Amino acid sequence: MLFNSIEFIIFFTIVTSLYFFLEHRYRWFMLLIASCIFYMWFVPVYILILFLTIVVDYYAGIKIEDSVGKKRKYYLIFSILSTCLILFVFKYFNFFNDTFQSIAQVFHWNYPVNNMSILLPIGLSFHTFQSLSYVVEVYRGNQTAERNFGIYSLYVMFYPQLVAGPIERPQNLLWQFYEEHHFEYNRVVNGLKLMAWGLFKKVVIADRLSEFVNTVYNDPTSYEGISLVIATIFFAFQIYCDFSGYSDIAIGAAQVMGFKLMTNFNRPYFSKTISEFWKRWHISLSTWFKDYLYIPLGGNKVPKWRWQFNLFITFLVSGLWHGASWNFVIWGALNGFYLVVALNTLKVRNKLAKLIGITSFPQLNKWLNIGSTFLLINFAWIFFRANTFDDSLYIVKHLFSGWQNVRFRNILLGQPLSEFIIAILVIIGMEVVHLLQRRESVRAFVTKRPVWVRWSFYYLIILGILFLGKFDNAEFIYFQF
Repeated sequence: MLFNSIEFIIFFTIVTSLYFFLEHRYRWFMLLIASCIFYMWFVPVYILILFLTIVVDYYAGIKIEDSVGKKRKYYLIFSILSTCLILFVFKYFNFFNDTFQSIAQVFHWNYPVNNMSILLPIGLSFHTFQSLSYVVEVYRGNQTAERNFGIYSLYVMFYPQLVAGPIERPQNLLWQFYEEHHFEYNRVVNGLKLMAWGLFKKVVIADRLSEFVNTVYNDPTSYEGISLVIATIFFAFQIYCDFSGYSDIAIGAAQVMGFKLMTNFNRPYFSKTISEFWKRWHISLSTWFKDYLYIPLGGNKVPKWRWQFNLFITFLVSGLWHGASWNFVIWGALNGFYLVVALNTLKVRNKLAKLIGITSFPQLNKWLNIGSTFLLINFAWIFFRANTFDDSLYIVKHLFSGWQNVRFRNILLGQPLSEFIIAILVIIGMEVVHLLQRRESVRAFVTKRPVWVRWSFYYLIILGILFLGKFDNAEFIYFQF
């Protein structure tokens, strides 16, 4: 069930109404049933895969807590391997099988294994990581094993964040299912406002930009120069609005009922460094890799070369997590490369900045850093968005060609002028909102304004959704992960 659909509006209204109508002791069961319906709306049979993961990790958590010595580690390893095996079969088997087939062809080996004809269960990577965080936290002693199978199932399946996050830790979410939530007008209204803002970003900005991006990236060899640059920049805003829009709707829907989910995005394109960007982008995933991969590898508490290796490996794995494709691996490796280079050139860059006097103009220095970081992130997005590796290479090679023959139609990317103008205006409007968030949330900022200003802003969002929204039920980008 898509957040940007009539079905979800009906579903959300019914589920939320039932939540406040029912007694507290029945609410978790209703939410579990609702979450099952929500997930089964896509491919019903795949709920069996989710159920298998839930059963394994539920019992593994109890065994880990009840055991002592090496047995605790054995149960942890069993849980991790079982959960990851499901992820591997459905998401990575064909990728690695194709790789082995290519190697076998080079050496003229007989490799008779065929690919599997299976669909990737929606949101598999997200609820897999949420399940893994549970067993690891139980093993570490930071979370007691959940004995109520229904409550644990709801922790994994909670519908707002089931298919695309935020990836919640058990310490943050599990206890909230036991807490009694009452209808609070301000909280409910604020949650609805956040949902509206997320929907605006999805249907007005992201889905509009997708028409420009898809035109170019689905046939990149027909374009060069400015067309490729504009399409790539538009994709940067498309993926941000698409994914952060989903997160806003998820967080808002949970907030209406009284649940608090973690913030997943924090104005990432205003980052001054690549490191800062990854502290602001997809925060629930970035912190997951930090806590469960980067730090266990040694983090930065090791010799410098090992620290850099840990960083690079973490981003390499992050790239593979996003998709079973060499393009995603390159994208992850490129971000890891950025960070390693930044560590090794920090002193040189600081000396250079002082030498040319840029440090005497802190605001100019700040915006130059923001601009350079944005350009580096955009370059990496090429590999994330391109359909094939050959497409990626073509785009990279032709970014700076054809500028001498720029025509107005090259800028429009085959779309009407009115659509291009609207796209630019909504991006600017969103960034103005983000600028207002520098010191306080937009909600707090707007609340301090006169009534007519507040409601003008709210009506502008609603009217934008109704009259500028692309209601073709386009899936969210991160559903494929």
